[in-house]
Amino acid sequence: MELDLSGKSALVTGGATGIGRGVALALAAAGADVAVTYRSHDGAQVAKEIADLGRRSAAYELDATDSGQVDQVIDEAAAALGGQLTILVNNAGGLIGRTPIATMTDEHWHQVIDVNLFSAFACSRSALRHLPDNGRIINISSLAARNGGGRGAVAYAAAKAGMHGLTRGLAKELGPRGITVNAVAPGLILDTPFHEAFTPAAEQQAAVDSTPLRRAGFPDDVAGAVLYLASDLGAFTTGAVLDLNGGTYFS
Repeated sequence: MELDLSGKSALVTGGATGIGRGVALALAAAGADVAVTYRSHDGAQVAKEIADLGRRSAAYELDATDSGQVDQVIDEAAAALGGQLTILVNNAGGLIGRTPIATMTDEHWHQVIDVNLFSAFACSRSALRHLPDNGRIINISSLAARNGGGRGAVAYAAAKAGMHGLTRGLAKELGPRGITVNAVAPGLILDTPFHEAFTPAAEQQAAVDSTPLRRAGFPDDVAGAVLYLASDLGAFTTGAVLDLNGGTYFS
């Protein structure tokens, strides 16, 4: 077995920046054709970088909480990449804002659940129309699903914990087709908009200081785990959650 994705095609949601961008470029470097979706950051540059690696590429603006848009974009992405998708990476999501539950509105709760959990459901359901036997679904979760998250992250932690249940339920349902479904749960990952927007530098440093490896993670750390799960090396791994947090939390 080897880590060679030649002939494979992948869709990475939220693939224009941060973890999604790192994953998309790593998949392309391993031989896959890759499409990305984006919402607030233009994906054209990532698509160009993928094309520069000699792979087919495409970028689509997508509200992943709108199932109609999801169906349309996934159909277009599959067509652009040769007629099918062999790998789906559900990376779209975000904290939205740090809000204590005592003052949290219904709208905030539903928005966080929709963008993090419903989006993964909708994209997985839609991708199954194109995903062949022995395909791959990889969900990008969070350490928050394990430890409840930081301040004001109750809704986010709940959404990501729900993603773990979605991962395991899909793994059982799709196993007879040889489709593996796994999740990756990163801890503090820098060089992403997430912590730049919501975590002050002092809090980031405190998290690093409490990590046994004494460093933060980066998008390439997450991409390495995704490559394993997407390749033949991970063919017997399904329903798993890979914790990437430098030893901050042991599941």
